[in-house]
Amino acid sequence: MGTLADLISSTLVFSVALIFAALGGVFSERSGVFNIGLEGMMTAGAFGAAIASYYMETDGGATTSSPWVGLIAGVACGLVFALLHAYATVSLKADQTIVGVVINILAVAVTLYLVKIIFEGAGDTAQLQNVFAKWPIPLLSDIPFIGRAFFNSYPTTYLAYILVPLSSYLLFKTPFGLRLRSVGEHPGAADTVGINVTKYRYIGVLISGALAGLGGATITLTTTSNFSHSTISGQGFIAIAALIFGRWNPYGVFGAAFFFGMAQALRNFLTRFEFSQSIPTEFLYMLPYVLTLIVLAGAVGKSVRGPAAAGEAYDPSKR
Repeated sequence: MGTLADLISSTLVFSVALIFAALGGVFSERSGVFNIGLEGMMTAGAFGAAIASYYMETDGGATTSSPWVGLIAGVACGLVFALLHAYATVSLKADQTIVGVVINILAVAVTLYLVKIIFEGAGDTAQLQNVFAKWPIPLLSDIPFIGRAFFNSYPTTYLAYILVPLSSYLLFKTPFGLRLRSVGEHPGAADTVGINVTKYRYIGVLISGALAGLGGATITLTTTSNFSHSTISGQGFIAIAALIFGRWNPYGVFGAAFFFGMAQALRNFLTRFEFSQSIPTEFLYMLPYVLTLIVLAGAVGKSVRGPAAAGEAYDPSKR
């Protein structure tokens, strides 16, 4: 049981960044804007967290607060790239898929360029000395199995526990969520009753950027402790798969992200066993991506339907 609890705990570590980014994708696509750029926004968030935490450490003091400053910086960097995405897709009505691809390429290029400038030609940042430690929740962490699996985790994991139901409540129980979903399903009808389509699409994309940046920062501050061009390495695309597999619903996204997170945790977990020594390491590293393909091609199939107007620029003259 202890081994299974460790596997679940490790799964949560890998899942949380996916949960944040995929939740961001829910807000964006529910507003009618595809966000293929989640990978780039996560990259920006991971970069911002590493740089802000590094300068906090080198300037001395504030060591316990530096991961929190890094987390906020990661969110801010994700917002910057989300603003670019929103301006291009909503205001300029550019093709949403192409803009997302450009955001992904631009984020990697800009962050790597800045890292090389700041660290005098190095391809990655220095290792951070102060990152998040696990917080055992008093009493709850003492519960057999459940406590070890779910309540001895990083603070970002507890934040994910809060954001999933909060996102569901915002989307499905509030006037804000109703308006956001209406511009993603039928923007012409929403505009007719006085809902500002441009405003709500901007809000949806900016929320997605903030959450994707939070996801990227989580990887830096809980898993890698530094930033390089390969820190995210496809996590944003897996988050998009979790978004589709979770059917644009926060609770569905949580379950899908947990599934993909377990695939990544298994990669490390299997190395504990002797039989895994005969398996090439490359196959273990391929496991999350292979499962992503299988899920999208098989389990999801053709029955999945996203928000009706997602991917379409809104033209008021055609309502």
